[in-house]
This record gives sequence, C-alpha cells and structure tokens, in this order.
Amino acid sequence: MRKLLLSCLAAGYFVSGHAQALFTYGPNSVSKEEFLRVYKKNSINKKPDMSEKELRSYLELYELFRMKVAEAEKQQLDTLPSIDKELTNYRKQLAKNYLTDEQITNKLIHEAYDRMKENVKVAHILVTCPPGADTTAARKKIDSIYNVVNTKGATFEAMAAALSDDRGSKDKGGELGWITSLLYVYPFESAAYNTPKGKISSPFRSQFGYHIVKVLDRRADKGELKVAQILIQVRKSEGEEGVKRAKKRADSVMAKLKGGARFADMVAEYSDDKFTINDSGVMKPFTAGRMVPVFEDAAFGIKKVGDLAGPVQTDYGFHIIKLLEKSPLKPYDTLYPQLKKKVENDSRAQTAKDIYFDKIKSQNGFREYPENYTELYNKVQAIPDTGADAKLIKPADFDFMTKPMFVLAGKNYSQRDFVTFLYSLTRGRLNGPKNTIMKDAYSLWITNVVTDFQEHKLVEEHPDFKILMTEYRDGIMLFELMDRNVWSKASKDTVGLKEFYENHKSKYMWDAGFDGAVYKFKNKAAYDTGMIMIRQKKYTEEEIAKAINTSERPDAVSVQRGRYEFSRYKDATMADLSGEGIKVIPGDNGAYTVVVAKQLYPNPGQKTLEEARGYVVAEYQDYLEKQWNEKMRKEYPVKVNEAVFMSMVKN
Repeated sequence: MRKLLLSCLAAGYFVSGHAQALFTYGPNSVSKEEFLRVYKKNSINKKPDMSEKELRSYLELYELFRMKVAEAEKQQLDTLPSIDKELTNYRKQLAKNYLTDEQITNKLIHEAYDRMKENVKVAHILVTCPPGADTTAARKKIDSIYNVVNTKGATFEAMAAALSDDRGSKDKGGELGWITSLLYVYPFESAAYNTPKGKISSPFRSQFGYHIVKVLDRRADKGELKVAQILIQVRKSEGEEGVKRAKKRADSVMAKLKGGARFADMVAEYSDDKFTINDSGVMKPFTAGRMVPVFEDAAFGIKKVGDLAGPVQTDYGFHIIKLLEKSPLKPYDTLYPQLKKKVENDSRAQTAKDIYFDKIKSQNGFREYPENYTELYNKVQAIPDTGADAKLIKPADFDFMTKPMFVLAGKNYSQRDFVTFLYSLTRGRLNGPKNTIMKDAYSLWITNVVTDFQEHKLVEEHPDFKILMTEYRDGIMLFELMDRNVWSKASKDTVGLKEFYENHKSKYMWDAGFDGAVYKFKNKAAYDTGMIMIRQKKYTEEEIAKAINTSERPDAVSVQRGRYEFSRYKDATMADLSGEGIKVIPGDNGAYTVVVAKQLYPNPGQKTLEEARGYVVAEYQDYLEKQWNEKMRKEYPVKVNEAVFMSMVKN
C-alpha cells in the first residue's frame, strides 16, 4: 500500500466522459487513459512493462488506491483544518510558478542580454528611504537636488559630495564606475541604460530610496576577464609613510617581473591577498562593475594575454595585474538558463508579476472606489496618538463601514474587510505614519485578494496545475486515512495489540543468549582500568564508563547493556561465557571489546509484549491493513472491463 501511495502521489489523472472505462469501484469509474497515464508515469526511468502479469499486479494496487481516496472524500477529510492548511500552503507555493506573464519574462530576459552588450559608466545621488517609511521628505529632497542640478548651475559631483547618502560613492562625486546588466536593482539599471550620455535621469525610487543617475560614458561590452594579481597591502594605521613603503615595494616587484621573474614566484613571496596567494594570485573571472573602478579600468586596459598592468592603487593597497584570459560575451542561447534564473530572482521579476496581475484584474472587472478609501482613511486618521487607546485600531468600531473599496469578479471587498486585514497585519497597533501604513496595507491587501482569486482559478486554466493539486490533495487525505485506520491505530489500540500478541506469541521468542553488557575500549590503558573494575564486580556499567572517560578523552570507552541472542551476536558463544562470564576480543589499533554476561539463557524463551513491541506493532499494522483492504473491496466492489484491459496488453 505504501508503495502505491508514494507512486500515485507522482501521477495525474482525469476521467473523460468519452474515455473507455477500464474498471468501476462502487459508483465510481476509472478510464483506461487515466490508468495508463499513472502506470507509464511510474515507469518514467524505464520502458513500461505492458505484460498482462505486470498490468494486473498494478491494477490491483491502483484499485485499492482509488477506493481509499473515495473513502477519504466520503469522510470529508479535506475539510480538516490541518489538511486544509497544508493544501493551502502547497497551492500557494505551487502557484508561484504560474502567477507571472511568460511573454513578459522572456522579454525581460532578452532585455537583460541586450543590455549586457553595452557597459554604462554612471554616477548617482541617493536619498535613502527604507520600505514602509514616510516618503514625503525623501521625495522632496531628491526633487530639490534634481532641480538645483538642472536649473541653477550646481554640478552633479558637488551635490553628490554634499548631499548623497551613499557613503561609498559620495566622495567620488557619486561615481560608481562601469556597470552592466543584472548588477544593480532593476529600476537603477533601467535608469542608467535609458539615460543618454552626459544626461541626468529623472528622480526614481528603488528599494534603497530615491536616486538620480548621471550617465558619464558608454562603451561596447568588453566581455569577461580572468586575471592574477599581486597585492601589496597598505594599512590605514601606517599613514602616508605606509603608502610610500608599499609603493616602493610594489615598484620593486614590478621591476623584477619585467626582468623575467615568474609571476607565481612573486605572488608566493610578496602578495598580501590571502584569498589568491595559494592559487598563484588567480582571481575569479569578472565582468564590468564587479571590481573597484580603478582596478577594473587597469585590467580591461591590458591588450594582450600575459601582459601586466600596475602598480594600481586602491583602498586595499597596490595591485600588479596579469591578464590570463579575455572572453567576449557568450551567445544568448548559451546564457539563457542562467539569465532566466537571475531574472526570475531579480527585482525585475516583479515587473512581470505586476503586468500579469493587471491583466487578471482587467479580465475580472476590477474597479476601485477612491472616495470610499478616503472616507475610511479619514476615520483611521482620527484614531488618537496618545492615551490608553493610542494608535489602537478596533475592528468593531468599523462594522458599519460596508462600502466597497474595490470589486473583483463581481464580489465587493468592503471597508470593514480591509480593516480586518489591517488589524491582522498590524496586530491592532498603527505604529508609524498612518498614511504610509494605510497605503502599503491597502496595496498588499489587493495583491493578496487577487493572488488568492487567481490561485483558485489556476485549477480551471492549467490542467497540469489541477493534476498536481489533485495528487497532493489525494495524498495528504490518504496519509490521514492510513494513520487513522492502520499506523496510529496499531500503536494506540492497546487491547487489540495485546490480543494480537496473545494470538501470535509463539512467533515472538528469544533464542539462546545472555543478559549483560558489551564494552568497547579505544586503547589498552582504558582496557586495563576497565578490566580491574569489571572483575571487582561492584561497579555498574555507568560507573565504569564515568571513571574511564575524561574531559581529555571522553570516548575512551562505550558500553551497551541488554539481552543478546547468540544467533545474532557472533562474537561470543555459550562456551565462551560459561566460566567467569567474560569474553575479551582484541581489535585493531589497541582497541578491545569485552563481553560481560550477567545471566545466561541456554534455551529459547518467550518475549514479553514490551520486549517484542516493535515487531508486534509492525505485524499488527500489516494485519489491520489487510483487514481494511478487504473491507474496502466489499464496500467498493470492482468490475474490470476485460476487453478494455486486454487492449493494453502487449506481450
């Protein structure tokens, strides 16, 4: 049964009104097409065996599977909160691959590749504004900077140095160097590629805040470089004297290289780069925008493989660079798999989702009522900011507000519905600017409603989605049903388990053996100490282990206690233990195993229910499953259409 359950979880099925019925079980039927789809899918790694013997064997299993699914449906197990929650989570996870516009995604992949053909040299000014924060001040500041730069003659570089929140670039006039596609967040990348050389973009928003971008230069992509480097590090604590010493040392190394010294030898002797020193200075391949600008400019400026550049000074020190490989941009088809993965995990993926959601809303009559949003907003604004109920939203206070905020597929979503969502989102406390909280929560609410609506429609629109959802639903219901009727029942039914044991107790017997302990000593010193204590016969196994295992050697000895059967434990026999009850077995590398028998059992004996519980429970489960299978076959009698069945057979 478990084999069938697991295999059927991977199989999809539909019963067509025009399909040939292969068999019926009670009032239900299964088509030939459904059965073949399941059978062949479970033979995916090999050619399906279409012999009568194999088909009939699988048919018997599949009959039981369908009966038990029907029984689970009759018991309405899919309405259980635990199953409903699990099915909802699975649907949401599965739907992520469907809730997007494939054409738009492919367009974005093409756009990313086309942009990779060109590098853009940019500078920017950033005014930070974290997600969820009030945007008013940040937007006002970036607009002011943009107007000053464009109309009042201030230079972009001066404004960046004075006002940009990007500490990494502000001291360089906002310059970031050369960039390429998929290096920065999508809004920033688009602004850079869509702005002409020498021009400044309009202000735009990213997840980091508001930006304006100045395009300093453009060039054809220079491909990917592989270089090796020698780094002569400069520590800030050493000041100008440290810079001079490092420069002198770097110049000396460069002179040796020009004199014929091997680059790898110079790396080993002089380089301070701990990440590359053991690999002859070789760095990971990189494209434009991956390195600090001065290093990158020097590396891309090397004309021939094997040539050198430097010493080049960066914040890390002085670099001597050797060009190892220069590769042009790879063809689109070659890069497509990794481009697709990057685009789907990039911020631009939200663009495809937004377009898809707009299409869903348009197709299903989505309409908003701004005046009702404003009415609700004004009431939320009236919530006091001080006192016992400060910033506390109470859904009961909004029960009378039933006007629609928006409508989707003919269903109204009211002001009261939104307040319920807002309460669950904020736990009742509006900690922060109310206008921002309301705006963000409203946007999220619409997204959640449209997502849930479309997730349920996917079953109608995508047959493969319906297959996967049906498989999962049947699987989790069947697990619940099996647990109730077999797995948990075997453990919890103490009366039935005891009765089963009593009726079959002759199967649960001890072979001849002994009750005692098995010690495993790691070395002779531990063995010698242990044997003294064992032979004194006044210490427990725990006391012996505690005395030998120290903090320096916590595993000097391990010990197992229990009843052992000679038929299973081959390292000691009745003859070995008949004397003092001790058998010493030398091992490798000074290790010893010592068997100590406390009591010998020369003859077989009866196991108690507790001693045999694992075996009894397993066999009781099999017994219950067989009984249950027979019950299912009586409740859902099977009739096979032999003519249809034989049409599948190919001997």
